[in-house]
Amino acid sequence: MLIRLVYASRSTGALTPIDVKDIVRASQRNNAPLGVTGALVMADGVFLQCLEGDHLAVNALYHRILLDARHRDPAILQFGEIEQRLYTGWSMGLVPMSEANRALLLKYSPTAAFDPYGMRPRALDALFAELVAQARVLNG
Repeated sequence: MLIRLVYASRSTGALTPIDVKDIVRASQRNNAPLGVTGALVMADGVFLQCLEGDHLAVNALYHRILLDARHRDPAILQFGEIEQRLYTGWSMGLVPMSEANRALLLKYSPTAAFDPYGMRPRALDALFAELVAQARVLNG
């Protein structure tokens, strides 16, 4: 069964751009053999990640993420069976939050702050779609 899981968590400490790129590269390396695809937005100390793939692989990956000391306050924001993937070519793509695409937050979020915890699932889908369409993505 193919599923999509979207979760948010807060960083336990400050992450540099190099730290974030290292996280993405490790995700790409680890996800590819599992057939897991997805995208990551990291801004203001908050991770927002979409994972797609076999339900057992995504479930196991999410449980590993829960054990990662870099995350706190994890929350599943969306989970469900899907017919097709959104990120077929990415074992993990990083969508950097820039000033140019911060305006999108007001379109889908109650505030201009990056706080996916309060967003509705459809708004998360739409925000991901627009961020990916407008941003340069580090993918693999």
